[in-house]
Amino acid sequence: MIHYQHVWKSFDQPVLAGVDLEVATGEMFALFGPSGTGKSVLLKTTIGLITPDRGDVSVAGISVHRAGREALEEVRKKVGYVFQNAALFDSQNVFGNVTMGLPEDELRRLSNREVARRVWESLELVNLEPHAVLSKIPAELSGGMRKRVGIARAIVGRPEVLLWDEPTTGLDPVNTAAVERLIKRLSDDLEVTSLLVTHDVEGGLLMCDRVAMLDGGVVRFCGTPDEFHACPDPLVQAFIHREAAEAALSSIAAVS
Repeated sequence: MIHYQHVWKSFDQPVLAGVDLEVATGEMFALFGPSGTGKSVLLKTTIGLITPDRGDVSVAGISVHRAGREALEEVRKKVGYVFQNAALFDSQNVFGNVTMGLPEDELRRLSNREVARRVWESLELVNLEPHAVLSKIPAELSGGMRKRVGIARAIVGRPEVLLWDEPTTGLDPVNTAAVERLIKRLSDDLEVTSLLVTHDVEGGLLMCDRVAMLDGGVVRFCGTPDEFHACPDPLVQAFIHREAAEAALSSIAAVS
């Protein structure tokens, strides 16, 4: 479903250095790595938010960066993107924010009643009570509720692919676990391909079919969760142990 083909990207310094990676149709795939290794950058190349210096990305066989604007719009119709920190529009209420996840051609074609029904269903799917939140603005919502509205916006267009960019960042352990259960349920129930960028290694390993680790702008590991745990690469093991220690400290701090 998603194919990264020798993707390079530099800003002040190289971030991606020839990433080759495939995510199968219907797969739930996690992308790990230390901060600054290009995980979110790679995710953004999937729908043309960032253009690689070299290489290409294809989604459902459509080139994202070489096939032109119409092809890119076709890709974006197939993909729902859950932004880090929800990225809601402060001046829009929940209804307006979720509606923005519908492709423009669908908005023109659908009746107001059908748009409202799609928004209502999406909010119910993320365990929000539509009548209680539709008219609220983001400032009136808790952090966990804002995350869920961002997810509702990503799924309202009925995508084939969901991209999750650090969806649990800033949440306490209880809300993190709740959002991860939601991610797993939605990926299964909606029968979509999911690519998850996350710092929560253990949560990602429990949810996903396969995982990859970026380091130094390249894929250091790719395989199943069991293979990841058993990987003899010292950099992979150092990353696993460091993330486990940081997760334990975060849990202690949250309880305190």
